[in-house]
Amino acid sequence: MSDQKSLLVFAHQDEAVAFTDVEHLISGVGKINASVVLAGALAQGDIKNVIVLGTAGVVGHAGEDRPSLETIYQVTKLIQHDFPLPSADVDPTGEVLLPDFQAVMATGDVFVSNDEQRVHIKELGASLVDMEGYAYASICQRFDVPLQIFKIPSDYADDSASIDEWDEIAKQKSIALRAFYDKNLA
Repeated sequence: MSDQKSLLVFAHQDEAVAFTDVEHLISGVGKINASVVLAGALAQGDIKNVIVLGTAGVVGHAGEDRPSLETIYQVTKLIQHDFPLPSADVDPTGEVLLPDFQAVMATGDVFVSNDEQRVHIKELGASLVDMEGYAYASICQRFDVPLQIFKIPSDYADDSASIDEWDEIAKQKSIALRAFYDKNLA
């Protein structure tokens, strides 16, 4: 279909403040909202690929306790950290644009803000954590639609992370995401 388009998705309006002039979808926070809203959009059949931009907590890689909060990562594997049984990994199928900044991301329906959760997520092999990524990847896989996820860290997903400060941080991170979008995806 020649009338198919790319779908730009954000979980929260604050992540999209720098994109008021670009068509986008706000899914809402959490796996259920992400699943329902994205499935509804894909069911219309006019989407050729999905691009997710947003923030994530950064837990770091092995030997890296305080990675930069300025780096934009491309998520190339997703796991669930809040599911008690092993769940299948989901891999986005979109083109890798950031080969030097690929990340495994864990998804769960909780804002991660303590050291115990951070350590658990890091032990699972993830370097980022969010609340929607696994759902986006699972839905895109079911609809056979390529997906790219790009995340900029908002916090360290530890005792220093504050949900009360997240809104303002997300608005600031939106500016960096817009610069990345204009350079690499527009």
